[in-house]
Amino acid sequence: MKRRVAREIVVQSLYQMEMNEVDSLEAVSMLLSEAAEENETERVIGDEVQMKEYVLQLVNGTWESKDSIDELLAHYLKGWQVSRLSRVDRQILRLAVYELTYRDDVPGKVAVNEAIELSKHFGTEESGKFVNGVLGRMIQELDQVKVKLRQS
Repeated sequence: MKRRVAREIVVQSLYQMEMNEVDSLEAVSMLLSEAAEENETERVIGDEVQMKEYVLQLVNGTWESKDSIDELLAHYLKGWQVSRLSRVDRQILRLAVYELTYRDDVPGKVAVNEAIELSKHFGTEESGKFVNGVLGRMIQELDQVKVKLRQS
């Protein structure tokens, strides 16, 4: 299973959930099905069951934690509000913050680099720099952020 592909599906699923008010299972199932049928992006989904499990963990975890993630993001968005971000950038940042703060299986630098790559792929020309700036500020204080989140 390739985690890059999983993250792409997670971002797309979160986007679908926000836009179309579908649940995580419906969003993930639809996207995995489309990826398997069309394979337009030349993505190879080897073990679909394992991929679906992993994607659902990330989607559900991110979605269930989005209020605290958004609150945390608001602190690092200099001159921006979470609600004013593009929907794509918002989902990418939410996933990255979830991986940085709630998961121990992803090194911080990997989560940041993956978010930058996702923003270059799905976002605008400026998205990569923007995401890098926000997460770069956050990762400098990551230990304190994790302590604060676990206390609340």
